[in-house]
Amino acid sequence: MTFLIVGVVLWSVTHLIPSTLPQVRTSLIGKLGIGPFKGLFAIDILLALFLIIFGWKASEPVAIYTPPLAGNEIAAVLMLVGLILFVASSVQGNIKRYVRHPQMLGVICWGVAHLLANGDSRSLILFGGLSTWAVLEIIFINRRDGIWEKPAVRPVKMDLITVIAGAAAFAALLYFHARLFGASVAILG
Repeated sequence: MTFLIVGVVLWSVTHLIPSTLPQVRTSLIGKLGIGPFKGLFAIDILLALFLIIFGWKASEPVAIYTPPLAGNEIAAVLMLVGLILFVASSVQGNIKRYVRHPQMLGVICWGVAHLLANGDSRSLILFGGLSTWAVLEIIFINRRDGIWEKPAVRPVKMDLITVIAGAAAFAALLYFHARLFGASVAILG
C-alpha cells in the first residue's frame, strides 16, 4: 500500500506546486529553462503513475465500507458526466462558460463514482486521494487566478462534439474496463 500512497502524494504535490507556489515554478524555470522544467515535471508524473499502478497491483484490498445499493448505477452516471467534463476541458465549447474547471470536476466525478462502487482500502487511497487533490487544485487555482472571466459563447456544435466524444469514451471504458483494469463494470445488475 506504501507505493500507492507515495504515488498519489507525488502526483498531487507535483501538480499542486504551480497553483500553490508559483514562485517556485518560476524559479525552477529560471534555473533550468522551460524544456528541462517540463521534462522534470513529466518524469515526476510518470514516476507517480508507475508507483500508483504498481502500488495498486501490489496492494491487497481490505474492505472499509459497504458501497450503497445503487452505487454502481450512480457511478455510471457520474463517469459519463466526468468524461464529458474531461473532454470539455480540451474543446472550445459552452460548457466552459458554466464550469470553470471542467477537467478537475471530471476527476472528482471519476473519483466519487469509484468510491460509490468500491469500498476497499486501495480504492479509498487512489480515488479519494485524487479527488481530494482535484478539490484542492480548484481552490488554489481560484485563489491564484482571482475572478473568473467566462469565455465567449461558442457554437452549439462544439458542445455536441464534446458530449458525443465523452459518451464514446464512456462506452469504450465500459467495454474495455475488465481488460484494462482487471475489474468488470456492474451496471443495472
